[in-house]
Amino acid sequence: MVEETVSPKKTSAPGTVNSLEKRQEPVILKDISLSEDERQTTEIKELDRVLGGGIVPGSLVLVGGDPGIGKSTLLLQVCRNLAGKNVSVLYISGEESLRQIKLRANRIGTFNDRMMLLCETNLETIREVIQRKKPDIVVIDSIQTMFHEEISSAPGSVSQVRESTNILMQIAKGMGISIFIVGHVTKEGNVAGPRVLEHMVDTVLYFEGDRHASYRILRAVKNRFGSTNEIGVFEMRNSGLEEVKNPSEFMLNGKPNGTSGSIVACSMEGTRPILVEIQALVCQSNFGIPRRTAVGTDLNRVNLLMAVLEKKVGVRLAACDAYVNIAGGIKMTEPAIDLGISLAIVSSCKDIIIPDSVLAFGEVGLSGEVRAVSMAGQRVAEAKKLGFQTVILPEVCKGTLGKAEGIGLVYVSQIQEAISYIMRQGDDQGRYRSS
Repeated sequence: MVEETVSPKKTSAPGTVNSLEKRQEPVILKDISLSEDERQTTEIKELDRVLGGGIVPGSLVLVGGDPGIGKSTLLLQVCRNLAGKNVSVLYISGEESLRQIKLRANRIGTFNDRMMLLCETNLETIREVIQRKKPDIVVIDSIQTMFHEEISSAPGSVSQVRESTNILMQIAKGMGISIFIVGHVTKEGNVAGPRVLEHMVDTVLYFEGDRHASYRILRAVKNRFGSTNEIGVFEMRNSGLEEVKNPSEFMLNGKPNGTSGSIVACSMEGTRPILVEIQALVCQSNFGIPRRTAVGTDLNRVNLLMAVLEKKVGVRLAACDAYVNIAGGIKMTEPAIDLGISLAIVSSCKDIIIPDSVLAFGEVGLSGEVRAVSMAGQRVAEAKKLGFQTVILPEVCKGTLGKAEGIGLVYVSQIQEAISYIMRQGDDQGRYRSS
């Protein structure tokens, strides 16, 4: 229950931000022209990819994430890059003083005179400053600290967050200013405040990752101007966030050699293939109910794959504890990693050492069949670029992929065929030990 004070709304005078005078007449859709250089690039390629190619004028972007994950640092770096391109930027903070922002800015780099700072939480004052200065980009840090005088509730409440976002949306659409909003998250990981907040904005970006780890993942969960499948990978350093241009190589760094229960799989995030190491540990259970744990992937999917291995392949897993981990802390839910998870489980159970040069991808069905996945060519090209010699993939991809130069392709239609292949590889190298 939230108490709200009902007050008469002021009518907008012609020429103000709220005025719809110029939109009274309908416009024919085909008469609207779009220029190719309409988007404003941030000079951060990972962020531009997630945004869909850059910042759209008049857009409202919400950036959420855990405390200390790097939201303010990323937006301050964006402000530095845009100010260096002679773009007028206004950074409005309701949480930090000017001196605190200056200390963080000194760590990031040098700023020119196109970068303006304002410490204010009153939306009417902020609106007046924006109308007077007319910046190209505005950053609000954060929306939970802003308040409107006509709303009697405290800053951060449902009504205050909704009204504040509504005012910022009117400013963005009416004046053509791109506005970035920083939003706090709850303990469940959702943006704090009403759900309507995410409906009002054009783009919702989430900063993910363990704050104690070095890398961060920027993911779009809503984007009116681009895809929601793209991700951006960053690494936190003393000088701020730095782009990870090759996430696959970054994720595979430190992979152990010559150990069972480990294989590399390929997952697609938008148009980008990412290679990840899948680790599995299967051991005899000491309790009546075996324990199953999955880190970085869906536990229910792991249980499903173990049931397929038990029923269709004959691998005895009912009395075994099973632990599956996506190394590096990244979360993958694409069905294309099913084949990698299955082979890692069999490798650990049978003590088979899968060669380090082997990569696998494919979806596993309940009948034990290996089903097709999208963008098989891009996955094989990424494996070849990182030096893999063999790729195990679904046989149904053979018609679209064909032969690939410089890398061996092993087509399988059943999970049993993939298991037989890795067992032969272990026998050939004298590294297979029957359990």
